[in-house]
Amino acid sequence: MEILKSQIKIYFIRQHHVMLDFDLASLYQIETKVLNQSVRRNLARFPEDFMFRLSIDEWMNLMRSQFVTASVKKRNINVLPYAFTEHGVTMLSSVLRSQRAVKMNIAIVRAFITMRNVLIDFKSINEQLNLLKEKIGEHDNQLNEIYNSIEMLLIQKKNLQDWNDRDRIGFNTES
Repeated sequence: MEILKSQIKIYFIRQHHVMLDFDLASLYQIETKVLNQSVRRNLARFPEDFMFRLSIDEWMNLMRSQFVTASVKKRNINVLPYAFTEHGVTMLSSVLRSQRAVKMNIAIVRAFITMRNVLIDFKSINEQLNLLKEKIGEHDNQLNEIYNSIEMLLIQKKNLQDWNDRDRIGFNTES
């Protein structure tokens, strides 16, 4: 089953890449309430680094700064959403046992892996750019030294020519 990447919404909250319960429920084609009930029945499988509930501030900031799906409108506004890390999403496959849930989990884990690889590539590219900047800076200094040396040689040559072309005083012995 192929899903559009735009359907998978991954947010960055508390230094983790997470998916919210209502987005996951939408992907699994179940109600958010059903997903959360399944999770509550299996809380031992979801430690703090797998799943956490958003604070009011985090939820308000997310609502203001991110494109949160329309499924938020169906949500009970008095209940803050759960955020599932990559490991939490993987653990959902042991709680939600439908074929759709298994296929969605595979797609979601692949999305997390792709995102991690992009971040690793970005970090590598960023390090390479910093190395290039340093080398260019070193080359600039070296080129400046070369230009200064050439200028000094040209000044010396001009001074030597001026010395050789000066009007001589005294007796001319060359005739």
